[in-house]
Amino acid sequence: MAITTRITDSEEHVHSTFGSRYVRDPLPRFKMPEKSIPKDAAYQIINDELMLDGNPRLNLASFVTTWMEPECEKLIMASINKNYVDMDEYPVTTELQNRCVNMIAHLFNAPVGENESAVGVGTVGSSEAIMLAGLAFKRKWQQRRRAEGKPCDKPNIVTGANVQVCWEKFARYFEVELKEVKLQEGYYVMDPRKAVEMVDENTICVAAILGSTLTGEFEDVKLLNELLMQKNAQTGWDTPIHVDAASGGFIAPFLTPELEWDFRLPLVKSINVSGHKYGLVYAGVGWVIWRTKDDLPDDLVFHINYLGADQPTFTLNFSKGSSQIIAQYYQFIRLGFEGYKGIMENCMENARVLKEGIEQTGKFEVLSKDVGVPLVAFMLKDSSKHTVFDIAESLRRFGWIVPAYTMPADAQHIAVLRVVVREDFNRSLAMRLVSNIEKVLGELEARASRISVIAATVTKVAGEEKQVVKKTVEQIQEEVTRHWKKFVKGKNTGVC
Repeated sequence: MAITTRITDSEEHVHSTFGSRYVRDPLPRFKMPEKSIPKDAAYQIINDELMLDGNPRLNLASFVTTWMEPECEKLIMASINKNYVDMDEYPVTTELQNRCVNMIAHLFNAPVGENESAVGVGTVGSSEAIMLAGLAFKRKWQQRRRAEGKPCDKPNIVTGANVQVCWEKFARYFEVELKEVKLQEGYYVMDPRKAVEMVDENTICVAAILGSTLTGEFEDVKLLNELLMQKNAQTGWDTPIHVDAASGGFIAPFLTPELEWDFRLPLVKSINVSGHKYGLVYAGVGWVIWRTKDDLPDDLVFHINYLGADQPTFTLNFSKGSSQIIAQYYQFIRLGFEGYKGIMENCMENARVLKEGIEQTGKFEVLSKDVGVPLVAFMLKDSSKHTVFDIAESLRRFGWIVPAYTMPADAQHIAVLRVVVREDFNRSLAMRLVSNIEKVLGELEARASRISVIAATVTKVAGEEKQVVKKTVEQIQEEVTRHWKKFVKGKNTGVC
């Protein structure tokens, strides 16, 4: 079933100002038109409607890349008609994917030998990557349980309540219980100790996040690995770790290379990362890397040959474009380690400038950390007069899209604003955003003051009305006469 939303109060036809030069009759909104229209008209009609979309560069809610070099855009357009899955027809594209997998595996310190190839695959974002990694864990767990003669019908995954919704999708779609470590005020990531306590013999993996979407914070994967190794030794289990590095996977290796979160830790068996976030590629590409070939069960890999040759494939999707894979390879060879490091350092510096500006308003408390994804998450110190949701709505007037949201359980009483700092968000934009936030705060506080005055006046008037009701008729007449004399005293009005 296709899930769509139909705007009930909209008209049944699409009208276009400039498109009317080519087409006089309006187009049906929800039905395919009976006849063709000129290409110029089709372009103009769609272009006119898209003008109402937000500016992607001012969309501070999204981690997704919104700018690439023109040379890379040319490569994208040149390869947009290539089907990624047709490996025999497009062997060079397949080779570029394999190069990307190996580059990422080395970046994450996978134990790949000199003459060995890394194990991984390009995906449609981290959502598909997480689905594939989760399936591998589930299948490995099932195989082990069956070999031990034990039931394998109640698998679970342990995560923090701060996980992205794709983990909930995986759990629901593939019938895996999701056991979430609740958050608490002041600590908005998964507590490794509580996570390990929740692990049981049915746990297929513990999922740690390198870059929480809520605050950008890196979870302590090293501590999780140590605690889980101790529990595995005590119980005889072999519970592994998956690292969801969708946001932080292209940040930590360049800014905090000494941080141990990746395949240097023995229980980390797979890692996903989003190429379309800080991998600096337009939306549509992710990656999942396995520690070794043994961590990806063979029976999950399909072999097809009807497109011309034997092609091993492990994806949820089949046909998809090649352009994002090619764009990822472009970024790797164009920027290199030094280039990525420079960009990430610049993002962190701009995040610092934004953080300082927000703190200087005196109205907010910053929740995000200095080590993590370059973003600034902040909450109001006083929400009695207006909320973060009021601020987010008011900022849209200046073109900014800044998300406001509440934290998951058990910190749902905390409401925050979050600004993601991408490569194209520069220092000038950071300063302009702070200026607009200050202006919005001033307007909201002035409005709150006016409302307070009006409320006080209404209360006072209401009180006077209650007193008037208690007055006698004579008292009322005397008060009216006295009030009227103020206007006629000393004036020759001709009034008798």
